[in-house]
Amino acid sequence: MIEVHGHWQPEAEPLIAAFSDNFSRFAEEGAALAVVRDNKVLVSAWAGTRDKGRTRAWAEDTCVNVFSAGKPLVAALIMTLVERGEIALDKPISAYWPAFTGKGKEHISVRQVLAHRSGMSAFHPRLKDPVIFDADSVSKLLEYDEPWWTPGSAQGYSPFLYGWILAELAKQVTGRTFSDLFKHYWAEPLSLNVHFGVPDARQSELADVAPLKKPLGAMGSASPGANSAALGQLMKADPRGVINRAFSNPQTLMNSTNSPQWRSACIPAANSHASALGLARFYGELAAGAKRVGVSAQTLAEFTQARSAEPDKVLGVPLRFGLGFMGSRPVDDCLFGSLAGYGHPGAGGSVGFADPESGLGFAYVTARLGQNLLIDARAQRLIAQLAPLVS
Repeated sequence: MIEVHGHWQPEAEPLIAAFSDNFSRFAEEGAALAVVRDNKVLVSAWAGTRDKGRTRAWAEDTCVNVFSAGKPLVAALIMTLVERGEIALDKPISAYWPAFTGKGKEHISVRQVLAHRSGMSAFHPRLKDPVIFDADSVSKLLEYDEPWWTPGSAQGYSPFLYGWILAELAKQVTGRTFSDLFKHYWAEPLSLNVHFGVPDARQSELADVAPLKKPLGAMGSASPGANSAALGQLMKADPRGVINRAFSNPQTLMNSTNSPQWRSACIPAANSHASALGLARFYGELAAGAKRVGVSAQTLAEFTQARSAEPDKVLGVPLRFGLGFMGSRPVDDCLFGSLAGYGHPGAGGSVGFADPESGLGFAYVTARLGQNLLIDARAQRLIAQLAPLVS
């Protein structure tokens, strides 16, 4: 049996038992989980190792690439700039970034990008791998490219362009980089162990990601087609289509996530590196009302209240989105605590969410990547054990 380290409330014992059982049941090798309420840490637990050789122990401050579980943190930075009156949600991006125009982009609003309704879900031309590590080159490509459909007419998940567009928007408005702004407005005030672009000196502390060796299988109710196999079939069906381009253009997006270049770059929608406690503190703050970071209840609700579920043109499953936050649906692989919950899963299994009903901020991060697109069996088993922590 794996040794679980950390600290937790006595009522969290069933949760810790489920976390420990993941290692034997699903061949988990290194992971962590945390639960926060009202700025109090109820659970911070970790176990296993963080490197491919299985020689380095996971620690409370170990960070790992959480992939798309970092997308709401990008939205949080825009939320701050909206609150400060520096950005208006229904203004076109081009009002702040004049070169982001032409080819149908001139009327794309900030709101549409946040809600995955901009049509900017992937680059059209096939790219060379190194380009994604240079923010200026990416911005030029965004200025040149065009939407895949009329902006606002449909929902289509944007795995990578979402983050680059919003990061450049923030830079155009403030003159500061996304990484600097997130650190200033969110990471430092809340002591979040979360990074967008990890300094070279700290990269040896990160967990290495690798495929999970044992299939997870299904647990509970699930969204049809919400797995990598189904997505792969959609990609193969149209090699030059938006789904294929969204996830494989360039190939670096799928095969270089342990490289120094990937870890150093700022790819906001996909390469956030976070500890479980850092991600849980972020969501705990949202569940508590985001007062410590100066966000009003009205602005918080504007971003986190999700619209009705709609079939997504990229992921091929019905999803509910607010502005950068995915909303709960009544299926276990997209249930963020309660139906009032909101958050985001990341490729491979990491997930974080806030549940306003319980006041909890939850995070689970893992270095062994499963095949589900939404919340996989490991995290579902943990979420099912949160009830005793709700007072």
